[in-house]
Amino acid sequence: MDNLMINNLAGLLLVTSFLVVIARKTTTTACLYSLQSLVLVLLFWAIAHEYDAHALYDWSITAFVTKVVLLPVILYVQLGKMRDEKAERVLIHPVWIGSIVAAISVICMYIIEPVHLPMVAELKPVLAVSLAHFFIGLLCIISQRNILKQIFGYCLMENGSSLMLALVAHRAPHLLEIGITIDAIFAVIFMVVLARLIFRKLHTLDGNQLTVLKG
Repeated sequence: MDNLMINNLAGLLLVTSFLVVIARKTTTTACLYSLQSLVLVLLFWAIAHEYDAHALYDWSITAFVTKVVLLPVILYVQLGKMRDEKAERVLIHPVWIGSIVAAISVICMYIIEPVHLPMVAELKPVLAVSLAHFFIGLLCIISQRNILKQIFGYCLMENGSSLMLALVAHRAPHLLEIGITIDAIFAVIFMVVLARLIFRKLHTLDGNQLTVLKG
């Protein structure tokens, strides 16, 4: 396995992130998020194999259990119970979203060009993808009316941070990745509970209608 395969997997991460952003149904989005996380796990394994970063094998196991299985199941089951067709209407056409994702990717390539680290020197496209995921997550949050889709924006950002950590701190203890993942799980659970309360009280998932905060 060589750097070309690793960089191709990173490119597949971008494709799956685009699909997560444009998917309308939350159940479909949960499945796509699980698929993206599986690609992330394969990236961890590939980097560990190519660069003898054995800690990433443990990271890949943790990521598989939490990101490929646990979180998608929670999101699929809990968010699948809520539906608001008005909130599912797109604010930005998928073609424009694709163009923005491409622009973000190119800009991130220029941003990380001056970075010089032992592993990153050969995997700059992967580092660019990890940085791009943060902004694609923000794009998912601001381009959607559906507050449930905004949860997936956070998940995209978290996947990007995990990949960046694997590149620049792959020798860090496995406990670090576990701690970050546990924080993400609790954050997602909190957001799911909040979304269910909003839907139960206001019968809408449209973020544009949530303009007044009440105690």
